Amino acid sequence: MKKTWMPITAGILDIVSGGIGLIIALLVLAGSVTFLIVGGGITGLVPETPLVLALLAGLAIPMAVVDIFAIVGGVCALKRKKWGWALTGSIAALFPSRPLGIAAIVFTVLAKNEFE
Repeated sequence: MKKTWMPITAGILDIVSGGIGLIIALLVLAGSVTFLIVGGGITGLVPETPLVLALLAGLAIPMAVVDIFAIVGGVCALKRKKWGWALTGSIAALFPSRPLGIAAIVFTVLAKNEFE
């Protein structure tokens, strides 16, 4: 079995994409929860603001989970173990960054025979 650069590149792309997405998801979650608790949702501007902030918080949590999948899949790709997890991480990397996710999927699929 010849080892190539593809799984390492896919792992790095997964981790970068998942890390960026996780930071954004946590910032959205922290900001929306802070406005809901401290600011009361700034109801003077738009009456539906608390609902919008609650929806943002509700969407940030699943996105953080998807970003964690991307990071875990990236680590599996770097270790060249558990091809299924590496592919799952590459697919999850699509959500925060489409170009990085597409490249990671292609590299992971092409390097399938390098995984244990």
